[in-house]
Amino acid sequence: MRINFKIWRQASSTETGNFETYVVENILKDMSFFEVIDMLNNSLIKKNKSPIAFDHDCREGICGTCGVVINGRAHGPLKGVATCQVHMRSFNDGDTLVVEPWQAKSFPVIKDLVVDRTPFDRIMESGGYISVRTGGAPDANSIPISKNNADEAFDSATCIGCGACVAACKNSSAMLFVSSKINQYAQLPQGQVEHPERVQNMVAQMDLEGFGSCTNTGACEAECPKEISVDNIIKLNKAYLKYGNNR
Repeated sequence: MRINFKIWRQASSTETGNFETYVVENILKDMSFFEVIDMLNNSLIKKNKSPIAFDHDCREGICGTCGVVINGRAHGPLKGVATCQVHMRSFNDGDTLVVEPWQAKSFPVIKDLVVDRTPFDRIMESGGYISVRTGGAPDANSIPISKNNADEAFDSATCIGCGACVAACKNSSAMLFVSSKINQYAQLPQGQVEHPERVQNMVAQMDLEGFGSCTNTGACEAECPKEISVDNIIKLNKAYLKYGNNR
């Protein structure tokens, strides 16, 4: 395969970026998208040119480190996968791929395709800890939890914090991320004690970081690699109406 790339290059957060064009040949269809970027970087290094900076770690869709916009879609053309799980069989020989970083004021570009996602870390830190004294590890099933609650907590906890929801939202809203992180605790007995405080603090920190409001278009759910449901946002809104004025 031969693929034409238009990739965003930006030396630092203080400099102006621009698209640069590259051509990569001899691509196998079973290669991952990032393996092709590795090929491109190897060729750039051999020419004494700066390689393209991009985020990656596990390359198994688990860590949430990766994430770029490919032809206008966060993580690329496939539903329910991260960028690192996209393979070149999803494209055709001769295609042109436009590759950009997450475009959000709250995610400033560090270099090329790498953005600063530490706002997510600060939101998580604002949620605090679970203070229930559990002692040693309890016996399995010693705390009754309904299967529906357990399943919902697990589904919410699958959020990997990649930021695709922010990149897909025209308001750069982080509501899907924040609501899933709150709901994963809200469904369990141990998370009930600090639930009101967690809702207030995490929403306040989200606003402080400059994320926009929810657009209600569902773009976040559509582009989420873990297909987190917007039902989490509905539950967060209800909780905030209940607890948000108690600060």
